Amino acid sequence: MKLVIVRHYKTKSNTKELIMGWSDAPPEDDFAEDLYFVEGMLLISKYDFDAVWSSKLERANRTAKFFAKLNKIATHVKTDDLNEIDYGLLTNKRKKWAEKHFPKHKTDPDFVYPKGESFRQMQTRCVRFIDEQLSKDKHDTVLVVVHAGVIRGLVCHYLQLPYSENLKRRIGHRYIGVLEFTKNGITYDEIGVNSDFVSENIVSIPIEKRKSG
Repeated sequence: MKLVIVRHYKTKSNTKELIMGWSDAPPEDDFAEDLYFVEGMLLISKYDFDAVWSSKLERANRTAKFFAKLNKIATHVKTDDLNEIDYGLLTNKRKKWAEKHFPKHKTDPDFVYPKGESFRQMQTRCVRFIDEQLSKDKHDTVLVVVHAGVIRGLVCHYLQLPYSENLKRRIGHRYIGVLEFTKNGITYDEIGVNSDFVSENIVSIPIEKRKSG
């Protein structure tokens, strides 16, 4: 199975550098520019999608509907399992404020945000959902529309990267990551604007993680 992973459209809260988590915000005025860039790259790559998966949060759900319509994808699975991390009481706080008042913010993946969850808990539910879908083996190529935190969690898990060191890697709104699961292992590539995983030489693409044994 091949997962083509993209981030949701840019919101006004993204531009203001507010922590969103499970909240939502209106699209930024120029949000469509990113969507059409991603769509252009998907067309060039000639993917034939069987389904689209997204979180239930509005920004991801609406982005998924946009791509589903353009690519004529009939199956759209929306799930809480792919939601961004729940920042609890830090939701809608400024990111710089969080860094000042919570030293473990984006440094400790096991830190549980007040009345929220930890990055590790978010990663676990996302990976569990993906693994359950892989076990069913129903699709060949799936478009996955999620959030920056979710993408970092998936990349770190499947490429076996240290989580605590990669919680702040930039994932832009023109990111397109491709995870392919084969009998020999996992391959990863990026065909949009590179994430910090690539631009900061954390990984060299394309990368292949072969199964042990």
